[in-house]
Amino acid sequence: MKTLRIGIVGTGFAGRYHVECLRRVYGARIEIAGVTSKRRESREAFGRTHGLPVFDSVEAMLERVDLLDICSPPYAHEDGIIAAAQAGKGIICEKPLTGYFGPEGADESYRGDRDSKQKMLDESVARMQRIAAAVRKSGVFFGYAENFVYAPSVQKEREIVEKTGAQILRMTGDESHNGSASPVYGIWRFAGGGSLIGKGCHPLGGMLYLKRVEGLARDGKPIRPVAVSARTHQITRLPGYRDLKLIRTDYHDIEDYGFIHVVFEDGTVGDVMTSEISLGGIYDYIEVFANNHRTRCRISPTGLVDTYNPRGEQFKDVYTVEKVSTKEGWSPAAPDENFTMGYQPEIEDFVSSAASGRAPQSGLDLALDTTAAVYAAYLSDERRGAEVPVPQL
Repeated sequence: MKTLRIGIVGTGFAGRYHVECLRRVYGARIEIAGVTSKRRESREAFGRTHGLPVFDSVEAMLERVDLLDICSPPYAHEDGIIAAAQAGKGIICEKPLTGYFGPEGADESYRGDRDSKQKMLDESVARMQRIAAAVRKSGVFFGYAENFVYAPSVQKEREIVEKTGAQILRMTGDESHNGSASPVYGIWRFAGGGSLIGKGCHPLGGMLYLKRVEGLARDGKPIRPVAVSARTHQITRLPGYRDLKLIRTDYHDIEDYGFIHVVFEDGTVGDVMTSEISLGGIYDYIEVFANNHRTRCRISPTGLVDTYNPRGEQFKDVYTVEKVSTKEGWSPAAPDENFTMGYQPEIEDFVSSAASGRAPQSGLDLALDTTAAVYAAYLSDERRGAEVPVPQL
């Protein structure tokens, strides 16, 4: 069996758990061939911590890898994808796929919340067209790292839909917590937006995936989103907001709450909620209402472990669950978050798919539809909730 050489781009949270999951892969022989990122000190520290060769750039690493694993911030995704595609290398790309990051040379004076959302949608579509053209022309493997797709609960729902011929009538979903730990999150020119793109892409991607599954199982053709309506708010910036220092508030120009109503081409619907204003840990789920069943897909917390701790100090070295602000009292605890959140199955699917030449569960088409729907939602919000067509790429 050929060894698949994988290069990591990005040294943040995603880069760390990708390395952890790659080192637990059992479906193929792999080698983590190196790491790179824009900041020298970050890539060198990451290389030391994980025992990896360090490269100065994507281009320098490409000749040593078969698959480029892009875990960098969204504004850097396009360059890495196109460089890999042109070099004939397979690609894994973290979500969101891409977006709009302000005009060229944008600095701290740029305010994405005040910029034209029609321009954002148009330029995001142009970015996606360039990405899609490069990937499709080269014919390389492309995995879209949407972990909601691979969460065990969502994969069980996929099985139910496929085996029972279910028609999904409506869905609801959420990803919320008390604010990202990333230093560049909250700045539109780095993140491409706020809650809608940074968190809403997860439940949205999961819903779009399940409707694709339904259509492919019944008719051999995915059911795609055709329109969205949306609203966003900056709740922690309200004059009357009472800041108790439990929720992050230092965002530059993004929304901290968002809602998207999705209409699919068969007339069925999905509703996405997302925010930075939820205490008690990360809150992730998708609920499916079908014509023959109903399923609650719990992603976090999953309810596998609850632990009671009367003294916070006792658990100082114990990880319980992402984004929980206290470990005193009863806490939901994740026995293996890489598995329950879908990260491990995601990497397994990408590696085995790339090695065997088959398509992954989460690929380019899902990435394009998800990103297009989010930026159509930003335009809808600018129009105070008016319905906006989702561009079909």
